Amino acid sequence: MLHPDPDDPHWLRPVPPSVALAQRLHPIEREILDRRRLSIELTDTFEPFMAVSAQAPASTHAITVLEGFDRINAALNLATAECHTEMLTIQPGGGRSADVLTEALERDRLLVDRGVSIRTLYQHTVRYSQGTLAYVERISAGKAQIRTLEELIERLIVFDRTVAFIPASDDRRVALELRHPGLVEYLIKVFEQLWQRAVPLMDDAPYQPTPDGISGVQRSIAKLLIEGHVDEAIARRLGMNVRTCRAHIAKLAAALGSGSRAQLGYLIAQSGILNSDA
Repeated sequence: MLHPDPDDPHWLRPVPPSVALAQRLHPIEREILDRRRLSIELTDTFEPFMAVSAQAPASTHAITVLEGFDRINAALNLATAECHTEMLTIQPGGGRSADVLTEALERDRLLVDRGVSIRTLYQHTVRYSQGTLAYVERISAGKAQIRTLEELIERLIVFDRTVAFIPASDDRRVALELRHPGLVEYLIKVFEQLWQRAVPLMDDAPYQPTPDGISGVQRSIAKLLIEGHVDEAIARRLGMNVRTCRAHIAKLAAALGSGSRAQLGYLIAQSGILNSDA
């Protein structure tokens, strides 16, 4: 509301409110005009591309992030309903809970009944899971095949070789839905390599005991101990709970005469149990 005196710059003179308001509004109006001019220029520039985009068919998202169990399950249910030929799954972590197996049985029976083939990879530890064996007995009468491996990659589900689901967080509350042909084909190749190495569930257990009575699973644990893995990591990789893992470690220590974890590592290296293939 004050303006320098033109006769004496050291003094300020009051100005009418209308003049002060005009001085404040002028730069704002000029900025608005400039932005309106810029918006018109951008519209003219992008108009040809938008016309082309409108004529092109809608594209499918190559990667979709699914957050939360509800959204993940909804996407899985939709893909299951749309599956007509084949479902490939990798289920690491050993035996699953009764609730999970019941849900899986209901879903998979619907697939088998409409002629969908199912191939599933578990870890060897499911051979001692009564719930999993009961699930397999009820589902394998159809077109379901089950094989096991000692170690597996993370969970994977592929439907009709067109859409795949993988976890994106350790707690599995975030998943990725993949529809890019290159990504899906790569994951299928990984599955096929694991499938070729895996053993049918109903075949003899793949663990072969070493000559000194150490079991195959204990030999696998010994190998991971030598590599520096802690009990929790070993249990997770072999699909067993930590208590079972520690029980095997105790049996391994007793078989080798070890009195401590440090001595156990030394005795494993000296025993030669990791030099033979099992």
